[in-house]
Amino acid sequence: MKLHTTILLLAMGAGTGIINARAAEPQLITPAFISQLAEEMRGKHPALHAAYARTNAANFSIATVRTWDDPMLRGGVMTAEKMMRMDDGDLIYGIEQKLPLFGKPRLARELARSELSVENATTDYQFQALRSELAKALFRTALAERVVAVGEQDLGWLATIVQAGEGKYQSGQAPLMNLLQLQNERTKRTTQLETDRQKLTHERATLNRLLNRGLLSPWPALQLPEAGLKVAYSEALVGFAIRYEPKLRMMQRQIETARAAVAVTRRERLPDVSVGAQSRNYSGTGEFRQAEFMVSFNLPLFNTSKYRAAIKRDEARLKAVEFAAADYTQSLREEIHGLTVKIDAARRESLSYREQIIPRSEQALASAQSMWESGEGATRDLLDARRMLLESRLMHARAMAEHYEMLADLVLCCGLGDFEALSMLETHPELQKGK
Repeated sequence: MKLHTTILLLAMGAGTGIINARAAEPQLITPAFISQLAEEMRGKHPALHAAYARTNAANFSIATVRTWDDPMLRGGVMTAEKMMRMDDGDLIYGIEQKLPLFGKPRLARELARSELSVENATTDYQFQALRSELAKALFRTALAERVVAVGEQDLGWLATIVQAGEGKYQSGQAPLMNLLQLQNERTKRTTQLETDRQKLTHERATLNRLLNRGLLSPWPALQLPEAGLKVAYSEALVGFAIRYEPKLRMMQRQIETARAAVAVTRRERLPDVSVGAQSRNYSGTGEFRQAEFMVSFNLPLFNTSKYRAAIKRDEARLKAVEFAAADYTQSLREEIHGLTVKIDAARRESLSYREQIIPRSEQALASAQSMWESGEGATRDLLDARRMLLESRLMHARAMAEHYEMLADLVLCCGLGDFEALSMLETHPELQKGK
């Protein structure tokens, strides 16, 4: 029995050594590491390049707004009796220019500027959303790394137990049923470990897709940080989020654009005024005969209902955006409350597993293993203790990953750059008030 115990301990130590060698110097997921990858994503992600192109287009559209329209040149001839043509002139030429009155060009330029602000806000929102997605993908990948590491450690432990079980069966100390049960557990663990490795490969592919790298580009081993930041719900936190949440800021820019569109539509019913000059010469001698100066403008007599409908249309669009922003503001309050509750729950769960459940499960497995080696414990009890420890380690890792994934969502809701900014927000409440 002492020999079996020595073999088991050496095997478990060797298995741990293999895991440590495989994951030598793992990359801890820190705010600085996330920011580094986010900047790489900023320069590579196709969706962000598309957003930058739309922003450039909106910027150029401001320069397309004309204060002065192109002048209209006119020319023609008059056919009549020679005496009339000699008296009045039969060559007609002139020019007409539309005047930039009633502030129409200025309002059109303001509308173009507001559209640019919408595109800038949309680009910022898209980057922040992709940054949050990237952070959550990193935590999911680190979780998959941890699941594989735990699975490899469990498989090494099972291999040693099966070897010891074969020795007990051959020496007549245990029935064949116990050995077959151990072998089945090893087979199931081997199959599950291969599945977990494939899931890890896919999580890395997701990261590569976000960074626009080759889909199967290699990654270092990632390590989950321990659950840390505790965030409490408060009206100050909600107020900060309402001021800086990127999607809400984008909607506020859309409201400004809708108001600018209403102002432009209201001015469209005012007449377009043009001034012009026209001259006549006689074609026979080229002598000047007369000149005319004129002012022209359209009369909005027959399209009054159309102008009113256009104004009501744009006002309805404005109300739609305002109501959508109000609804999103309320949903943002609910989302922040839900996130703070879930973040606290995941943090408490992670700490309970780390500080209480895992140590007790390790003690239970050590006791069950000692009794099994001495022939006093059942194989089923040993496997139950092993499953309890395995589940505890996996649940601990999942709770940590969930904690940080929801923190990433809260960082996005508050319009912050990283977790450190959220930590400063918690430790310095005056920042929540915008001071």
